[in-house]
Amino acid sequence: MTAKIRLLDTTLRDGEQAVGVIFTRREKEQIAALLAEIGVPAIEAGFPALGPEEKECVQAVVKAGLKVGDKGDPLEVNAFARARREDIRDAAACGVQSVIISISTSDVHVERKFQRSRAWVLERLEEAADEARAQGLVFTASAEDASRTDLSFLIEYYRLAEKLGARMVRYCDSLGVDDPFSVYGRIKRIAQAISLPIEMHMHNDFGMATANVLAGLRAGAASVAASIGGLGERTGNSPLEEVVMALKYLHGVDLDIDTSRFREVAEYVAGASQRAIPIWKAIIGTNVFAHESGIHADGILKNPANYEAFSPEEVGLERQMIIGKHSGSKALMHKFAGEFGIELDADTANHLLERVREAAVELKRPLFDKELMLLYKELTNGVG
Repeated sequence: MTAKIRLLDTTLRDGEQAVGVIFTRREKEQIAALLAEIGVPAIEAGFPALGPEEKECVQAVVKAGLKVGDKGDPLEVNAFARARREDIRDAAACGVQSVIISISTSDVHVERKFQRSRAWVLERLEEAADEARAQGLVFTASAEDASRTDLSFLIEYYRLAEKLGARMVRYCDSLGVDDPFSVYGRIKRIAQAISLPIEMHMHNDFGMATANVLAGLRAGAASVAASIGGLGERTGNSPLEEVVMALKYLHGVDLDIDTSRFREVAEYVAGASQRAIPIWKAIIGTNVFAHESGIHADGILKNPANYEAFSPEEVGLERQMIIGKHSGSKALMHKFAGEFGIELDADTANHLLERVREAAVELKRPLFDKELMLLYKELTNGVG
């Protein structure tokens, strides 16, 4: 795995392509600002060819002149474009310095979607690259549906991109049909055939987007396109927060991102997209650090490292000791001492725990603090 991995956020482009998601210009500016503040060096700001409103949004992000984290480096703002001259011109008109040129490369897309040939794909790339150069734009050549593209043709496409002056190529698992083993093999072959950096853009249809990114990076890729919370088409993209934390804790690669603000950024994106953050969501879900099981709670009380891979503060969350059907007496005693200032003896704790479990089963959920106190008062006053 390369020591230097580039991170690009696509929340504002692929994220907004999720069904029913629309960001206002103000929201796009704010999301871009938050990403820059936490240290994300590059973003896709949008798809200017969509129309005037989208152009205005991309222009607004460019004009904001955002700086990355504490370094003061300018945020790299990319626009998305199909392999069409007019799309490239639309991108250039927004003031971006970089454009991502995308065209399908799989036979199923080329033949069934475009009713064209592989030669036509290469011609479209040549025209788009020519326009990008004419507009003074740095460009990435993206292969849509790369995972279903014949590998020899995909390499031919990427080699042409290299010849035309691309600064990077993008590998898109557009349907999320890759797996870590196939990704590793394909990216390894591509990395041996070209000298350009390879960017991973994975979808999550089979729940393997983050794993596929890691496999691609291990095989020689050097960049990742991800989104906050995995927001994107259908099941979404590889979640940026998962990629960052997995690289840091599973592979020892620190991308210098302020992860303590992950929950804050995710909450803003969730509000703007009107998509709730599932409580079980990896890295940023509130249940990541919620403990109810007696065995787990006891382990956490002794040492958080027993059941937490990293601290909740590192991603902007808090540890929660939940009292319910599966709780043990030690967790109950800790809860009362730490939050209520009440020291329970072992006998009281065991009797109270019986009532807690009965109530939890009846309510089909853990108990709220007020309910715990009510049961405690009933028990200590001899009521019930």
